[in-house]
Amino acid sequence: MSAHESDVHTISPEMPAMFDGMKLAAVATVLYIIVRCLNLKSPTAPPDLIYQDTALNRFLLKSCSQLTKEYIPPLLWGKSGHLQTALYGKLGRVSSPHPCGIRKYLPMQDGATATFDLFEPLGDHRTGDDITMVICPGIGNHSEKHYIRTFVDYAQKDGYRCAVLNHLGALPNIELTSPRMFTYGCTWEFASMVGYIKRAYPNTQLIVVGFSLGGNIVCKFLGENRANQERVLCCVSVCQGYSALRAQETFLQWDQFRRFYNFLMADNMKKIILSHRHSLFGGHSLKMIDADLSRLYTATSLMQIDDNIMRKFHGHRSLKEYYEKESCVHYIHNVDVPLLLVNSADDPLVHDSLLTIPRTLAAKKPNVIFALTLHGGHLGFFEGAVLFPQPLTWMDKVIVGYANAICQWEKQKPPCQSDHLSEGSCLKEKA
Repeated sequence: MSAHESDVHTISPEMPAMFDGMKLAAVATVLYIIVRCLNLKSPTAPPDLIYQDTALNRFLLKSCSQLTKEYIPPLLWGKSGHLQTALYGKLGRVSSPHPCGIRKYLPMQDGATATFDLFEPLGDHRTGDDITMVICPGIGNHSEKHYIRTFVDYAQKDGYRCAVLNHLGALPNIELTSPRMFTYGCTWEFASMVGYIKRAYPNTQLIVVGFSLGGNIVCKFLGENRANQERVLCCVSVCQGYSALRAQETFLQWDQFRRFYNFLMADNMKKIILSHRHSLFGGHSLKMIDADLSRLYTATSLMQIDDNIMRKFHGHRSLKEYYEKESCVHYIHNVDVPLLLVNSADDPLVHDSLLTIPRTLAAKKPNVIFALTLHGGHLGFFEGAVLFPQPLTWMDKVIVGYANAICQWEKQKPPCQSDHLSEGSCLKEKA
């Protein structure tokens, strides 16, 4: 036997076993990473609810079953807040419909032109009443976004008229008519839309709905002036952060990749601002324009953009002042209409420390219900069996279900109950 043949026979018995072991270790590692990243071992559960025991809240939780039943996301990826958020951000919704609406233009006192889209109901409301949902989308969003279109179509079919604000500067084909765009908490455009609806439909009652940044705006709008709550039946806020000042610290952390999400949102804001550069910076000196644009190009976070650009639209002297005055945390305690606040525990954008605000509010005020789901990400809340999500989400069903329950309560409310929060025997007698 040659030396070469001897060498081959000497090493061959051990090599297959070694490679098999390495393969098994690699597969085990990949499976472990998949299980951890997809959070597959996480349980499913009903939302964690904080509320006071009132007749209205008992009725709402009995009538809106989604709030008390288990929320079950798609099995393979739905327990990952990152994948829920990414799918919402990329697709918005699956197979989204195309509701037909009319675009309205509202001139503002400062020369700006607010726009909103109006969608008439596709049938009678179950109570027979005229009900309008006034909707404020998330940051840089508008009525043409898939998640808004899906929700509007669902609400229309349940008998609701829908009015959807287009954030100032968010629509690429609508030019700005003044040197400002939407900000974190400016309520002027939303107030203008609500005023139009109240004038155009004097018999309608309002359901106020806000998504993410829109949740901050609608809660701030209602709390700024109690007159804003007239003809409002209730308000629903989904996935907002409540305090920009507290949130800015968490947005610079890498925990849950918030710093990365911050970078992505800042990049999107840059594109919106640059698309309106002539309207926003046209009245400034060339030196000031160059300085502002230079800071904008180099910004890597929303806070840098807010400090260098956004806060100046309303003359705020500092970033802290801007965040303080535009956050709903200082106004939300003035909201007395029924208020549903929804957040997800695995939302990568909203840190758990911010959720002490709705928890405390719901524990103190009888008109507030705070619902916290285990899963859902940021505005995801997809439902589905294994892989493919359904077009309608848990969030869509909760908002319409809660609104239906409020309308039903108002319709059958006994005469002796003078307001939303009254207790007494009348409800039992009615039942």
